[in-house]
Amino acid sequence: MEGKWREVTLGDIAELNGATYSPKEGWSFVNYLDTGNITENRISEIQHLVTGTDKIPSRARRKVEQGDIVYSTVRPNQKHFGLMKNVPDNFLASTGFAVIRARDSVADTGFVYWFLAQDHVVDYLHSIAENSTSAYPSIRPSDLESVSIPLPPLAEQRAIAHVLGTLDDKIELNRRMNETLEGMARALFKSWFVDFEPVRAKMAGRDAGLPAEIAGLFPDRLVGSELGDVPEGWEVRALGEVATVVGGTTPSTKQVQYWEGGIHCWATPRDLAALSTPVLLDTERKITDAGLGKIGSGLLPHGAVLMSSRAPIGYLAIAEVPVAINQGFIGIMPHEGMSNLFMLYWCEASQEEIINHANGSTFLEINKSNFRRLAVAVPDTAAMRAFDGLARPLYNRVVLNERESRTLGVLRDTLLPRLVSGRLRIDK
Repeated sequence: MEGKWREVTLGDIAELNGATYSPKEGWSFVNYLDTGNITENRISEIQHLVTGTDKIPSRARRKVEQGDIVYSTVRPNQKHFGLMKNVPDNFLASTGFAVIRARDSVADTGFVYWFLAQDHVVDYLHSIAENSTSAYPSIRPSDLESVSIPLPPLAEQRAIAHVLGTLDDKIELNRRMNETLEGMARALFKSWFVDFEPVRAKMAGRDAGLPAEIAGLFPDRLVGSELGDVPEGWEVRALGEVATVVGGTTPSTKQVQYWEGGIHCWATPRDLAALSTPVLLDTERKITDAGLGKIGSGLLPHGAVLMSSRAPIGYLAIAEVPVAINQGFIGIMPHEGMSNLFMLYWCEASQEEIINHANGSTFLEINKSNFRRLAVAVPDTAAMRAFDGLARPLYNRVVLNERESRTLGVLRDTLLPRLVSGRLRIDK
């Protein structure tokens, strides 16, 4: 591999906070990114604000262009940073970010981003932040400028950024695809089991927009029930009659024999909070056989629906692996004929009702007894089977995408430190 690497500082090869917006410029609108709306290159929200109508935050000052890096200067360990792609017009970032733009003649911004995204660099910057005298742990632009970077020739920088960026782009594509697939399954559930649209269409003499064999599964009349109007022939039943509901516990963390060398997945609400889709493939912690023996509900089977029952209520996932749960969960195993996808989306759609049956002085919690008593409008077996037949392929694709993204993420994170340090070279 030709071309020597040289040691530089970020300030040698990049410009920080090069352009600042002033209200005197009179933009008619602003697209604004706050620090909490991006994490590890994933943007959750860009606020579109109209001048004169919306309140534009005073912190909306950093001008951002295509290819810039935004890097939060507050609590770096929260990883609120990203490489900007598809930047909208009039794009401003909070002054809580440093905006970094590499000098094209010597550095590739993508390479710089991946170097700064490394855990050891984040940890280094966070250690500086924790020793700062500001109100919150924070770094200064000068702290970033002083970061030392091993810099390969420009062509190799671009090749490294391309490899890592391609992997990251595929993960992002899978995430967006999963959002679409989940949205389709969620919309189908709402149409059939919340709004009863096929039934209402029949009542109004309209085409339900469904194949005849599926439309024929729905009645043409709604009848009164304790839940209000429900399709004729459907049963209103207590949730505990159509699913087994269990809780969990935490084996003593002081007993190493319950944890050291653990082989069984053990979930806490934190595991679900970290998910981008309602699919649990693994857990942060594992327990041993001895630890599992301390949990009355044992290992819940593949396909169990998990719902956090406190602090907060409502994180949801389907377990794709056998899993034990802690005391912050309700585990739901649907009975024969009841789809776990129906139960997942019912829990999601019924959050207000679930929370209404929660209690607690320190924090709200829905206990198992109250949860079992919740009423569910249960469709007949044929309608349930038809829903599962349409939603299951969507869900299965989400699972495949999640598995692929996990593999790609491990590959990206393994390659990252080796590529940006020169331990692994790319032939161009």
